[in-house]
Amino acid sequence: MPGIETILSPALFHLYEEELEQKNVVVIDILRATTTICVAFANGAREILPVAKPEDAAAMQQLGWIAAAERHGETVEGFDLGNSPQDYTEARVSGQKIALTTTNGTRALQMSSAAKHVWVGSFLNIKALCDQLREDNSDLLLFCAGWKDKFNLEDTVFAGAVAEMLADKFTVLDDATLAAMDLYKKAQPDLNTYLQKASHVNRFKSLHIETDLDVCLKIATLNVLPEFKNGTIQNRQHA
Repeated sequence: MPGIETILSPALFHLYEEELEQKNVVVIDILRATTTICVAFANGAREILPVAKPEDAAAMQQLGWIAAAERHGETVEGFDLGNSPQDYTEARVSGQKIALTTTNGTRALQMSSAAKHVWVGSFLNIKALCDQLREDNSDLLLFCAGWKDKFNLEDTVFAGAVAEMLADKFTVLDDATLAAMDLYKKAQPDLNTYLQKASHVNRFKSLHIETDLDVCLKIATLNVLPEFKNGTIQNRQHA
């Protein structure tokens, strides 16, 4: 039976990098990068390139890519898009290639590149994701992007949801996964209300982008399966 572990902070991730080759990794940045990536593919995006800096996204813009950049929750001035899933409409992204940089999520993707498979996880695609993980039958690492190397509630609750859905097929290997499962069970009756206490939700309120939360917490509404491989993200399962 495969095992499942959870990393609650990128600051700890270097401890696992040498062990990734035979593992699947799910990168989790619920608010908002991994949610936005799922929405972009559901609306017809061709490819997404996660890059480290806004300057890298701007360079791709010169090659005909859409350039998207977010820092500290806000769209970087001068860019086509930021990190709001509501902006990645079919009219804007269908058939397009997107170069994306965010505060947390795109960094977590790049850190995971040595894994057997690197999947993008959100509440929107949780069923498609868990179906794939069961089928693959490999050890799994749930990598919570957090906020600037720190633990956050929303990514941990999602990790707990994935672990709960896979409990019949995977052995839990660490206390972080057990803690994530406990948080999910507490939050599950009303995710939106539970996450009102989260620091990033309060950041949303200060930036007047609270409506993004409603999008990010929809459950299993998209049949997409973004995979980060060879430096780019492509959808392996189409809606």
